[in-house]
Amino acid sequence: MRLRSLRTRMTLLTVCVIIITVTSMALLSVFFIRNSEQQQSNQLLLLLCETGEKNLDYYFNSVQKSVSKVASYVESDLDGLEKDQLTHHMERVRKRFDEMASKTNGVLTYYYRIDPEISEDVEGFWYTNLDGEGFVEREATNIKLYDTEDTSKLVWFTVPKYEGEPVWLPPYITDNLGKRVISYNVPIYWRGKFVGVVGIEIDYSTMAEQVESVRLYKHGYAFLSDAKGNLFFHPRIDVSQYSEGEAPRLPESATGKSTFVRYTYDGVEKKAVWLPLSNGMRLNVTVPVEETEGDWQRLIREITIYAVVVLVLASVLTMLYAKRITKPLEELTEAADQVDRGNYDIELTYNRDDEVGRLTNTFKRLASHMKDHISDLNRLAYVDALTHVRNKGAYATFIEGLQVSLDERHGEVSFAAGMFDCDNLKLINDKYGHEKGDEYLLTACHLICHVFQHSPVFRIGGDEFAVILQNDDLANKDVLAQEFSDAMAEINVAATNEWEQAHVAMGIAVYDAQVDHNVNDVLRRADELMYENKRMRKMGR
Repeated sequence: MRLRSLRTRMTLLTVCVIIITVTSMALLSVFFIRNSEQQQSNQLLLLLCETGEKNLDYYFNSVQKSVSKVASYVESDLDGLEKDQLTHHMERVRKRFDEMASKTNGVLTYYYRIDPEISEDVEGFWYTNLDGEGFVEREATNIKLYDTEDTSKLVWFTVPKYEGEPVWLPPYITDNLGKRVISYNVPIYWRGKFVGVVGIEIDYSTMAEQVESVRLYKHGYAFLSDAKGNLFFHPRIDVSQYSEGEAPRLPESATGKSTFVRYTYDGVEKKAVWLPLSNGMRLNVTVPVEETEGDWQRLIREITIYAVVVLVLASVLTMLYAKRITKPLEELTEAADQVDRGNYDIELTYNRDDEVGRLTNTFKRLASHMKDHISDLNRLAYVDALTHVRNKGAYATFIEGLQVSLDERHGEVSFAAGMFDCDNLKLINDKYGHEKGDEYLLTACHLICHVFQHSPVFRIGGDEFAVILQNDDLANKDVLAQEFSDAMAEINVAATNEWEQAHVAMGIAVYDAQVDHNVNDVLRRADELMYENKRMRKMGR
């Protein structure tokens, strides 16, 4: 009887130890999972910020590239500063500038202004596109009425003249239009003498739309600032209504050098990530801390204290009365460590129908669900919403990986880059609506994916696609190029409406270690070939 009683008490004690241990491990597992979720939330913040930064920099770089090309053409075309020479020169520049500005998204104005000290007869030109219908020449500001040594006036002219180099200007109100814009301006020199300025002003709202597209959780958003905390755009603050220096500023804790910051704004604790943009601004992505952590901070502290005490007791009692529990618990702990390090492909063999077995199955399901959740987030971050091919973020990542392979293998990599641009998208959008324009883009995308079905396809712009050819597709690139042209012709013959057609310019460049120093050189050649193809196709119509 005493033996039975002792056995009962030992059994009860062992069961209690198991319950305590399993419970503590469950709480400890929650701690590890929460720690992993914090890391994932930080990575997600950084990923969104990097994607937004790449999109904005791609946009700003396209503007900068357009202005730089015009500036190079201007300086190469100048053959003198006499009135007749400048007049003929100005007409040639008009055509080139109009072509570049029309291909650049969000351009509100473009101009080429001559310094009055160079010529009082030839002032230059100024074109605007206020209604989206095309550029119209406007009466240019009379620079002679201003002191061009005062850089606070006519900043688009005085600042690049004073700086003597290309410059991005922060948002300002245009002199004649009263619109808020940012601009990129390049000073023009002839034989070392300042002649004037070429520049493009971007509609502030175009930049704002790209920033507002960055969203996270329920109340997360993105905004633009500088390193000193001055706001240039904020989705919840109308910065444009404030005069210079009067707009609300970020707290000092949000303007440090660290990429990840925490700060309190309007009584709400927030965490944020920022990255620098090519035009000198900062892109910030912020979210309230409570949306990423909630009550987990308090719970983690309690779990930590409780787990330390309970695990010490459970370890002693388990070694004495239930050593068989140790192995599955150690496996579960290792699995929690793997999850904490981001490895969700865990193997747990314990499957008995007891508390540990149920916890193990629950943990495996939880790890599997988290893996699916992370996969869904990655898919959303790297897949284009309209065409379902890879987006610009995926394209940038792929190109970076390709460049790493190129560097590691010292150029012993075989690939080709294909660039594609859809003609007449703006015409279809304007004439039939954006829904038909989307159908037009989908037809073009299906054509590209069908022909280059063994190669990754990316949508890198509104009407631009890219393909990286390797292996069999690289070897058969000429056949595929002809197949692409034939398939496009068949589509156009069968189509009854303009939006059902596919008019796509194509350029394919093969990597040549003797010519190309990096992947971008190949992309640039492919882009040039694509534009040449576009030009030849237009001439053939």
